[in-house]
Amino acid sequence: MKKYFVFASMILLFSGCKKTIEKVQEDLVLKAMTDGQWHITNFVNNGTNITTDFANYKFKYYSNKTVDAINNNVVEKTGTWDGNATLMTTYANFVSPAYPLSLINGTWHIDRNSWTYVEATQTVGSDIRVMRLDKL
Repeated sequence: MKKYFVFASMILLFSGCKKTIEKVQEDLVLKAMTDGQWHITNFVNNGTNITTDFANYKFKYYSNKTVDAINNNVVEKTGTWDGNATLMTTYANFVSPAYPLSLINGTWHIDRNSWTYVEATQTVGSDIRVMRLDKL
């Protein structure tokens, strides 16, 4: 019986640690994304580099999981965002966006990142998109 109690206690301890680690990861993602503005420094859509289409855009992420798309210093659209550190994904959704914002919508796989940049890929049907965001 004593062995069972020790085993059960260890399971509870490890599951609690896992949740704590996931919470810390989520907090770090939130801090990194909401600290400052971001801009797209590379965007390739199905082999075609269209980075210049985003030249006037900046993005401001907020802790309430909204994001502003700022075009020429004016908020063009407010959308939602989320990040999952465990799955290494980020998500954006702008309702009825015009081009090029429409290309950002959906779930992106984070390939590389630091506190100052994110490189991500997205597959939509047969299209492959590659995006790099850098912190201003």
